[in-house]
Amino acid sequence: MAADVGADVSDYSSPAFALPGAVPAPEGSPDAGVPWHYGDPHGEQRALAAGRAAVDLSHRGVITVSGPDRLTWLHSLTTQHLEQLPVGESTTALILSPHGHVEHEMHLADDGATTWITVEPGTRAELVTYLDSMRFMLRVEVADVTDDWAVVWEPIREQDPQRVTWLVSADVAGVPVPDSGSDRGGDATKYIDHRPDTFVGREVLVPQAQVLSALGDAPAGTWALEALRVAAAAPRLGHETDHRTLPHEVGWIGPAVHLSKGCYRGQEAVARVHNLGAPPRRLALLHLDGGAEVLPVHGDVVLLGEREIGWIASSARHHELGPIATAVLKRNVDSAADLIVRTSSGDVAAGQEAVVAVTPRRA
Repeated sequence: MAADVGADVSDYSSPAFALPGAVPAPEGSPDAGVPWHYGDPHGEQRALAAGRAAVDLSHRGVITVSGPDRLTWLHSLTTQHLEQLPVGESTTALILSPHGHVEHEMHLADDGATTWITVEPGTRAELVTYLDSMRFMLRVEVADVTDDWAVVWEPIREQDPQRVTWLVSADVAGVPVPDSGSDRGGDATKYIDHRPDTFVGREVLVPQAQVLSALGDAPAGTWALEALRVAAAAPRLGHETDHRTLPHEVGWIGPAVHLSKGCYRGQEAVARVHNLGAPPRRLALLHLDGGAEVLPVHGDVVLLGEREIGWIASSARHHELGPIATAVLKRNVDSAADLIVRTSSGDVAAGQEAVVAVTPRRA
């Protein structure tokens, strides 16, 4: 099963709620615990897009792995090539089920002595339990340091020389993509040749006591950050994923899965889909009817005519694009077809923009 997103954050409340205008997310939101906005969501989006704001993500989990065997150990457990991760560099890695389904998404950075991992709210306890169960006799120590360290998002894609930094993956930031290997089925461009928009940013780790000062004079809420993420169709665990998600379906081959690396749980399933076929579903960006008063929510059904062909992953009101949503659709749905999203308030018309290819390119 995928991690239970939101399970261990229900009692968290960020110090940023002391800032003027801070508004909490709606009940049930996975981003409960940090400000949703500060009174001007679209203005906050524009400030983020222009590189002038910061977002409190202190509800994310922070885990450390220390010890001389840490990188080779994480290399053996995850989808990413980590054995020789340079000091100060960052990357994304997944932990899969034996059948290749995504269970955990991890943002990693190594400082030369410790590998720092940030994870979705509500997933850290399950991940720590799994990592501890896999230590055996290796020289590694796993610690949950969420109570001491916090994540702050900044719209900058370069390392902070004073802080542990994770950079958003190159494919969504619109910068040259590093080599992630290839197999008989080709390389990562088989699935995505570009994202719908760029999403530039980094996570920096700060002591929990410094969250307010790290936000500076222009805090933005998660509403603004999510709108920019959705516009770029950057996948997020528990949003664009469910218990059946394969990395190929949401564009994680390449940014989070190294194709020339083997010997991890779920690797055979990843290779089989990549080399012999295509994933059963694909990620798409939907442009929703601007007249709709209510945005769809995660899990709302997507229809082609009267046939159910997918579900809504995330939705947002973008400051330029208007109402948008990511959706996970059956792979063979015509990318030019007009769709309907069935919400609790009625049906909403939607046009689609392919993200993951309908017919993945052959090697």
